Parts: sequence; C-alpha cells; structure tokens
Amino acid sequence: MRSDEPDEVSGDLPEYAERVLDVADLIPPGRVMAYGDIAEWLGEGGPRQVGRAMALYGGAVPWWRVVRSDGVLLPGHELEALDHYREEGTPLREASRSSQGHLPRLDMKRARWDGRPSETGTDSGTDTGDAAHI
Repeated sequence: MRSDEPDEVSGDLPEYAERVLDVADLIPPGRVMAYGDIAEWLGEGGPRQVGRAMALYGGAVPWWRVVRSDGVLLPGHELEALDHYREEGTPLREASRSSQGHLPRLDMKRARWDGRPSETGTDSGTDTGDAAHI
C-alpha cells in the first residue's frame, strides 16, 4: 500500500491529508485559500501535495474553498464550484470574452482568507459585499 492511500482496514487518512482537510474545514463561507496558502499554514509540503490530498480525500470538506492561486476555477468542476461561490457570496471577477467558456475567476485579492479570525468574530474582515459578486 502507498503511504498516501487510506488504510484499507482502519479507513484512516494519511496524517498530512487529515491536516489539509482540517484547514479546509476552517475556511469561512465566501472565502478561499490557495493550495500554497494551506501548505504554508501547515508549515509542510507545497501546493502539489495539498492538491493531491484534496483530489484524493477532499470530497468530505468544502473543496471549492481550496483553489489555484490565480483564481481559475477547478477544471472539470467549474460549474459546481461556481454555484457554491455564488451561494456563499465569494468575490468573483468578470470573465473576459477571450476566456474559455466565459467563466469568471475568483477575485483572489478580496476572497483570499489569511486564516486569522477578525476582531468582530467573523472571517478576516475583507468586505465581500454584494457589489463584488457576479
């Protein structure tokens, strides 16, 4: 058995994958973290390791909140993710006419969560007002 696969007998996740999923669970609705942000938060691995953990085990957490740093929607899951972003009020950037499928991107400057709770008890305080959403 490879070390990145769950134990067939116990169903246990690899420790790193469990830590990645724990961080994904912390991301508030309407906010996102890039794969590299999570690796930095954990102080271990890199974007590819986080992406692998999410690809293998991320279905049980809000996977749409773990994203590429350029804001491009996850290939193959764009429409499902877009539904979640619109429902949660995640800031999006209008798609250019030249973009494939005319899909918006995440507005990473406004949607990115730094992992710190704000003093008001909500997320890190970035405004995600209605004017920001597509």
